[in-house]
Amino acid sequence: MPRPFDAREGKMSVFDALIAARETYGDKVILEDQDRNPLTYTGLIRAAFVLGRKIAAMTEPGERVGVLLPSSSGVVVTFFGLHAHGRVPVMLNFTSGARNVRAALKAAGVRRVLTARRFIDQAKLDDLIELVAQDAEIVWLDDIRKTIGLADKLYGLMSGMMPRQFRAASEPDGVGVILFTSGSFGAPKGVVLTQANLVTNVRQVASHIDLDPDWVMFNPLPTFHCFGLTGGVLLPILSGLKVFQYPSPLHAKQIVTLLPDVKASLLLSTDTFLNQYARVAAPGDFSTLVFVVAGAEKVREETVELFRQRFGGLEVLEGYGATEAAPVVAVNQPGAARVGTVGKLLPGMEAKMEAVEGIERGARLYLRGPNVMAGYLSESDPDAIEPLNDGWHDTGDIVEISEDGYVSILGRVKRFAKIGGEMISLTAVEGLATAVWPDARHAVVSVPDPRKGERLVLVTDERSADVTALASWAKTHGAPELAVPKRILKVSEVPVLGTGKTDYVAIQKMAEGEAAAA
Repeated sequence: MPRPFDAREGKMSVFDALIAARETYGDKVILEDQDRNPLTYTGLIRAAFVLGRKIAAMTEPGERVGVLLPSSSGVVVTFFGLHAHGRVPVMLNFTSGARNVRAALKAAGVRRVLTARRFIDQAKLDDLIELVAQDAEIVWLDDIRKTIGLADKLYGLMSGMMPRQFRAASEPDGVGVILFTSGSFGAPKGVVLTQANLVTNVRQVASHIDLDPDWVMFNPLPTFHCFGLTGGVLLPILSGLKVFQYPSPLHAKQIVTLLPDVKASLLLSTDTFLNQYARVAAPGDFSTLVFVVAGAEKVREETVELFRQRFGGLEVLEGYGATEAAPVVAVNQPGAARVGTVGKLLPGMEAKMEAVEGIERGARLYLRGPNVMAGYLSESDPDAIEPLNDGWHDTGDIVEISEDGYVSILGRVKRFAKIGGEMISLTAVEGLATAVWPDARHAVVSVPDPRKGERLVLVTDERSADVTALASWAKTHGAPELAVPKRILKVSEVPVLGTGKTDYVAIQKMAEGEAAAA
């Protein structure tokens, strides 16, 4: 059985939670990556102190330091190293383009960015670094590691033995990390999560799903995304699970080969990437997995059935989160998953619903709880935080909650179009396209229409897609005619963000450009 949730357990700093995990679970191997140099709790603590002291020598207490690294042991050591010495990690999305990265630096007041030459070379990000260097000092971790000498190793030895005596004092309500929203629907916003937000969210998940410390988690998701950071780093390490960090979710064949090799029990992913993995996986590649947790975008029923039928009944547990909630809000539980829902709200969370004019089914969801952020970074002052109104976060999502507590995400307020006076859910229209062509990827946006206000455009990688098939399915299944896109834009690949989410900003531009040219 999962342990009962006690909000008081989350009222500690991130680094103290790491120390407490070692005391609870013993000095076991807790971290590994492609280099196959496993770290125990003590090894991680020592490495964090040694690297953190080097970084501290070139930064100020409380300084916000940019981190531009892939999922790896290195990014984990860097994250905890910053915390060990009282610095604030600002996780930078290297897939979002130079404009967004530079905007993030300005918004958070970042003066130094930590990265590694090996990563920049392999990811071919030289142009990005060249532009970032115009706004911040680039600190190469490769160079820092070369300067680690005997005195540093002795310091690491002592700090590993007595970490509470060496770590910088931090308050649970102090800033734990600054992350940026994905930018799926517009410009990314800076989210300020406290240390208690992060630790509490770990405790909430652990009280919702029974996690076995003997399990191994496989995390291919980026740590600039809160799902990858909290779910793929903090949750396993603070809960006693070994975690294997993999630098990119895009390497489908390499990932499915590694899963049984590292004896992975849990896999974090998104619907997009899961479908890629399933297409290249042999039946035995998922044999060690206990279940899969998927979030960041809607999980299609076809995905759940695909894993259930092809891979021995393997469960895909859909969850729901928001960067502003550190991020896990709800998730299905093993053996009690309800397909089409994101499960039940985590313990300690409050929800309220607000009706939206013109939307008949569902209501706008507001959330409050100990995992909900301190606020957004002010657009005009990097040192100012815009607090929430009475602690409530407006998710912008339209949801339904059943009598027994299961949450269904119906769409976003922004993802509705008003056509002929009727509110049409773009998410529901995407579901219509998926029903007709389940093996393809689809996105629906709206563009202005002089007669009906707006009109729908389906962007799809299904080469045979046509309006007739959509209209026929809609008529047979009772879907309204207004929900059938009259325009289909066929593409070789539907744009996605580095997190696997659909890139609606890019898709909107494509649709508007196509409409203007028509």
